[in-house]
Amino acid sequence: MEEHDRSHRQSRKTALCGMMAALSVVILCLGGMIPLATAACPMLAMLCLIPAICEYGAGTAALLYGAVSFLALLLGPDKESAFLYAFLGWYPAIRVRLNRIPEAVRWLVKCGLFSAAMLVMYALLLHLFHLEAVVEEFAEYSAAMTAALLVLGSVTFLVFDQALARLTTLYQKKWQSG
Repeated sequence: MEEHDRSHRQSRKTALCGMMAALSVVILCLGGMIPLATAACPMLAMLCLIPAICEYGAGTAALLYGAVSFLALLLGPDKESAFLYAFLGWYPAIRVRLNRIPEAVRWLVKCGLFSAAMLVMYALLLHLFHLEAVVEEFAEYSAAMTAALLVLGSVTFLVFDQALARLTTLYQKKWQSG
């Protein structure tokens, strides 16, 4: 009987993560089809990690993130959107650990992680991969405009963090198996 329960739990885990991976990849592929969805689609795809985190923990969510990142980079029509997910999609899986940091420092750490991820990602997109659309877009920006975009991105990221917290709580109250 115990072997059957373990097998059932593993099947359920595989099915849930498979469905969340498929949904995440579809959402990321929409980023290339819907104008102005380059940043929104990776955030929506990150929300698909919530069930894996709540049901099976951060390790499972990290594996799910890795699989989705690989598939999005391979299949996604909008490479900038896929790279955004690849460079930020890990965040929901480590969010619980970051929330253990004292609140006064926590927001600085979160903004620092976001800024570092964005700086590395865009440095790679501009200088290593030479993504033409990104190169053309950044050629028009001054240093002040680029800094302002990074600050606005950090604010958006903190708002997203709050949405992630509330949606995780909602999932735990309404749908988490128990």
